[in-house]
Amino acid sequence: MNQKHQEDLAHIRSMMERSSRFISLSGLSGVFAGLSALIGGLYVYQLFKANGIEYFGEQQITIPASLVNQLFYTGLIILAFAFLFGLTFTVRKSRKYDLPIWTSATKNMLFNLAVPLVTGGIFCLALLHHEIYGFIAPTTLIFYGLALVNAEKYTFSDIKYLGFCELVLGFISLFYIGYGLVFWIIGFGILHILYGLVMFKKYK
Repeated sequence: MNQKHQEDLAHIRSMMERSSRFISLSGLSGVFAGLSALIGGLYVYQLFKANGIEYFGEQQITIPASLVNQLFYTGLIILAFAFLFGLTFTVRKSRKYDLPIWTSATKNMLFNLAVPLVTGGIFCLALLHHEIYGFIAPTTLIFYGLALVNAEKYTFSDIKYLGFCELVLGFISLFYIGYGLVFWIIGFGILHILYGLVMFKKYK
């Protein structure tokens, strides 16, 4: 009898979790998003070299307008790939475990993600407009971290730890302007891969 009660309680908890949290998020999404960021970061480094800029040199870097445009479009492509991988693996996991995708929890999670992300995106566009390039990488890390922490209550709670790591990394990078690409690769590349592997192993 006790075992039956425990099974019933476990079933009820599972039903409540499904209705209140978005649990279709796949760890593989993080892994492939991180790989996209790593490849993109290495491509950006090659762009610097192709434009005669020694990124790790001691001289101050001056970025020409043509390179700024290339960096902007590269960032958009990386974002598109990350979104595509996230959508693909989320749909795959949902079908495998017969989980609904578009629920009230999904809407709440997306809204809580979107507010900091859109705010940070507009702020980055302003920095780009005023040619304050050095603060763009820290800003993306900080607002992305805020978005993850903000959305945590509507998906796996583990996501907040990634958010805190992104915040700390963003704060540190504020004091090392000129090395934004390095911090960006660590935050969006390496941390995403590590987080994705942990999540995949824990929730597979």
